[in-house]
Amino acid sequence: MIKVGIIDDELLARKVLEDYCSKIDNFKLVISTGNPLEFFNFIQQQELDLIFLDIEMPELNGMEILRSMVNPPKVVLTTAYSEYALESYNYGVVDYLLKPIKIERFLKAINKVSTSKIASKEAPRNKELQIKHDGLPLNIPFESILYIQSFGNYLKIFTDERMYLIQQTLINITKVLSENFQRTHKSYILNLDRVTKATKTHLFINDSQVPVSPMYRVLVNQKLEEL
Repeated sequence: MIKVGIIDDELLARKVLEDYCSKIDNFKLVISTGNPLEFFNFIQQQELDLIFLDIEMPELNGMEILRSMVNPPKVVLTTAYSEYALESYNYGVVDYLLKPIKIERFLKAINKVSTSKIASKEAPRNKELQIKHDGLPLNIPFESILYIQSFGNYLKIFTDERMYLIQQTLINITKVLSENFQRTHKSYILNLDRVTKATKTHLFINDSQVPVSPMYRVLVNQKLEEL
């Protein structure tokens, strides 16, 4: 059974998607809401396999929700504005549906979801981050990583031993990190297991400090409390 969530502040568009989802045998609609903050809080507590996510919403838009998720489920973006299509694919979405959404186009998106093997469980993640450094393959144990900082088109990976500079994006690297890594800011991911001190605006790993933006503050605090 595929657990599905719908987040769209347009009631009519949401009802259309609910109706379409009800016609798919292995779909179980778990949440459907027009409140992006309600959805944001829900996704921190419950696992979903697929999200139909509107882009233009008050308080939090779809792109901001996408950026906030470290290990996001499959996502189908829905919007009336085609100019967001190119940027959205940078976040690994399955498909992009323009409103009003026709049943034929919806089914085409579902076929893409099926071919991405959404129903299958992911293989256990490695305990090491596999990168290329100076043209050579290198494995970095997750436990030795302190934090990762975005630096233009590159990432700085700070470890116990040294800093590595690689050509990669935060979005892509989050897909291979373990669950103890958390986005704290648009430019930072941090290993929560290594935190030695926390304030309202920063997390500390010994003498190093990483900013925590308001957007991620609640989630970061929840994760720290669970440790």
